[in-house]
Order: sequence, then structure tokens, then C-alpha cells
Amino acid sequence: MNLILLAPDDIAHQGLARVTDPRRLRHLREVHRAAPGDRLTVGVVDGAIGRGELLSLDAQAATFALEGLDQAPPPALPVHLVLALPRPRMLARTLEHVTALGVKRITLLHTRRVEKSYWMSPELEAEKIRQHLVLGLEQARDTRLPEVTLARGFRPFVEDTLPGLLEGRRSLLAHPGMPAACPRGLDEPTLLLVGPEGGFIPWEVERLLAAGCEGIHLGPRILRVETAVTALLARLF
Repeated sequence: MNLILLAPDDIAHQGLARVTDPRRLRHLREVHRAAPGDRLTVGVVDGAIGRGELLSLDAQAATFALEGLDQAPPPALPVHLVLALPRPRMLARTLEHVTALGVKRITLLHTRRVEKSYWMSPELEAEKIRQHLVLGLEQARDTRLPEVTLARGFRPFVEDTLPGLLEGRRSLLAHPGMPAACPRGLDEPTLLLVGPEGGFIPWEVERLLAAGCEGIHLGPRILRVETAVTALLARLF
């Protein structure tokens, strides 16, 4: 936790903040080994970053005096990530990783090789998703929560949603066997589509290419989704 991320309701009057949830309190005690008088990096969700002096810390709460919340969070990546819904455990790790890297728009998509049971996972509850996003923000010293949307049907996504997402963006379909290597050093708005374990089926690839997506690959190795997404983002931006 490289940033104490404060929700608006953590902040009291007169520039004081009060943290009460067990996870952050445990981290302050066991990892930071924080003590009154310590100054730690703090930030407000979707707001600025600054410093906070720890005034008190016990099993119930930590109180901070906020100082100079005037730093902007790091810049976001110019990418909207469309990710075929991974297995629940992999989803949790992937959300944390891409959030730490600066992705601010994420669409979780159903495809043929996505198990229908994945959509029933507690990991898709709004609060669980938010917890993973917060962990990524804390790691990267960022404050801007990504927007996550769910697309439970492939055909409605391609026919109704994708055309709008393509406007003003370079659209890249990452899939083994595509003709072009992954480009490097982009700074333009980008739509990045990544399939599930086993990849998109041929019909899905055909539909995405026909819609205007550009097929790219990362080489001959077949990577796990969480590894592939991290490698793609690192190479693209």
C-alpha cells in the first residue's frame, strides 16, 4: 500500500481523515509499522494526492491531519481494455494489475470459451470489483477509479456497442496467429481486445476483424491472460 486512499466519507472537518476498515489498519500497523508523527502519502478517491500526518493509531481507527492535497494522480493510459471474462481468481489479479498500470476503462466480455458459471462469481459483485481496483490504485499511487462495464453477450457487443467504441480509436485485436506484431510506443486513443484462455473462436475473430479491428500478436508463445494483458500494455504504451 504505497498510498493511503481515502474515500470522501473518510474525511472529517478541519482537514482530518479517519480510517477504520481492518485491512488498511492492519497494513499501517504490520507493514508500514506506522506511529503517530509519521507522514504518509495519502490521496482522495478521484481527487488529489498529498501527505498526511498520523495523529493516532489503534485497533479501531487511524486519524490523519491532511497536508497539501495538491498533486495530480499519474496520467492514465489512453486505452479502453475489452477483456474476455477470465476465471474468477485470474480476474482479481488482472483487475489489480491493469489498474496499477493506468487503465481507466475496462469492459468484461462474454465469449464462446468463457464458462457461463464465471458470470455467477462473487468476484463480479460491484464491491468486490471495487476492492481489486482500490488495491491497484494503492500500489501505483493513483486515485482515479477505473470504470468497469459488463458485456454478457458477444453478438450484442459487436453489433451495438463496438461501433461506438471504434470511433476515434485505433482498435487492436490481440490474438495468436494474427499477421502483425504488437506495435510499440502508441500515444493515440486505443481499444485493446484480449480473448479468454484458449483465445477467441474463429467466428469471433472474423466478426471483430470485419468490424474494423486490427489483428496483432505477441509472438509464438501462448501466454496466460494476466501475463498477456500486462505484456501488451507495457509494449503498447
